[in-house]
Amino acid sequence: MTKTYIELRLFATLSKKAPESGTRYPIQPGTSVKTILDRLEIAPEEAKLLFVNGVKSDPETKLYGGERVGVFPPVGGG
Repeated sequence: MTKTYIELRLFATLSKKAPESGTRYPIQPGTSVKTILDRLEIAPEEAKLLFVNGVKSDPETKLYGGERVGVFPPVGGG
């Protein structure tokens, strides 16, 4: 079976939870963003903004391979 990959980027404080494989992350087609966050032990409150291919998305968004996924923590400041 051929492996399917997404481009996964974790920003700011989440970068320490990035997989050792770098930004190329293997998935099974139909995997949700939530499943990936669970695997990386990122709690829902830690992933404030999710983007798939540059579009704001939610944890239930399904991925099929080739997507660019960006995860941002809550941001504070003024």
